[in-house]
Amino acid sequence: MDFARVFAASTVFGAPDKLDAVRKHIDPVWVEAALAATGTATVRRRRLPAEQVIWVVLGMALFRDRSIEDVVSKLDLALPGAGSIARSSVAQARERLGSEPLEWLFNRTAAHWARKSAAAATWRGLELYGIDGTTVRVPDTKENREAFGDQTGRNDTHSAYPMVRLAVLMALRAHLLVAASFGSYSDTHELDHARPLLDSIPACSLTILDRAYVAHAFLCSIARGTERHWIVRAKSNTRTRTIAKLGRGDELVELEAPAQQRVDPSLPAKYQARLITYKRRGFPEVRLLTSLVDAKRYPSAEIVALYHERWELELGYDELKTELLDREEAIRSKKPEGVKQELWGILLAYNLVRLEMAHVAREAKVDPTRISFVESLRLIRDEWMWLAVTSPGAIPKRLANLRRNLKRYILPPRRTKRRYPRAVKIKMSNFPRKKPAVELAK
Repeated sequence: MDFARVFAASTVFGAPDKLDAVRKHIDPVWVEAALAATGTATVRRRRLPAEQVIWVVLGMALFRDRSIEDVVSKLDLALPGAGSIARSSVAQARERLGSEPLEWLFNRTAAHWARKSAAAATWRGLELYGIDGTTVRVPDTKENREAFGDQTGRNDTHSAYPMVRLAVLMALRAHLLVAASFGSYSDTHELDHARPLLDSIPACSLTILDRAYVAHAFLCSIARGTERHWIVRAKSNTRTRTIAKLGRGDELVELEAPAQQRVDPSLPAKYQARLITYKRRGFPEVRLLTSLVDAKRYPSAEIVALYHERWELELGYDELKTELLDREEAIRSKKPEGVKQELWGILLAYNLVRLEMAHVAREAKVDPTRISFVESLRLIRDEWMWLAVTSPGAIPKRLANLRRNLKRYILPPRRTKRRYPRAVKIKMSNFPRKKPAVELAK
């Protein structure tokens, strides 16, 4: 690590010395470009300039148990001599910044970091990615319900919180996010947010999907690129016509798009794929569809094993929602623009933690998935707080200690034979549910 370069740029564009533990991964030029590209750069001198507000949002993501004012104070983000910062001042600063600079910065850094990590851990020359969706609860305010909607049940009942749909493209073997898309829960489907991610899939890649993505236009759009392949679990009602037998439980098939899915005339009405059928003890039979039709180049046994790496996406969502967000009922922001800003900050903070773990894994010569996210996040949080009260001259040694300490949290190799049957771990409460305001108003 070039510490001289890091500290020479430590105060450029509002990235304070005290954040170098994570700041070193973000080129200060990117921060300047994000503000310039979105027209949000601070012109007049403010106590909390736009450059600093970006770090406030990242601090909000990393320190879920602290108030926003405490994040500003403890990390010394305000300008020297500004004194204490009021809650209203932070809220106004966030509103001036908006969500676009955080979105720009996430996209710029994610493309740089994740592509590099995926290229370092390929399978038969193909970079490995996964696409999947989830939901995020946001505070129960009128503005958030109108902007994002909620889940509606029987008798027109509404979910306790408004919800945001989120889809991500992840480099599976490093858990780094390449791209993300989110929006209204009520007015969109998971596929609506997954489609924009297709532009971020590079050539010579393999994208692993679950059965929700068995859609003619979606799969054909992936295959449009150079050597862009996919694997997806077939649905029970997926119809195929056998063209040739390639081996036991392995055949070349043809699929025809349903009439209602033929919306793009540039896409073929029929396409060929490979169908691999297998069964694991204690589990129902599984059928996989893939564009990897060359049986000699891509053995079926390896494809079956590879499909189960899709679970890395589920583990990534668990890291993000359970560990980074501390299983909170909802994120903080009470207005839609603040929700967008906060979500981009959360995704960026997650990538920053994962990037640090990837560096440790490389030094320890293990896979990034062998590093404990829980312990890494805890240690990085501790280091951030320590850096808030230390002198810049002590930071290089402290960061070296951080890397050495992280190596203590190397997980044992995965046990591939383990089973995880679905089960409820915690019984639901016997107390009656508090109805959301939208139901009480009726």
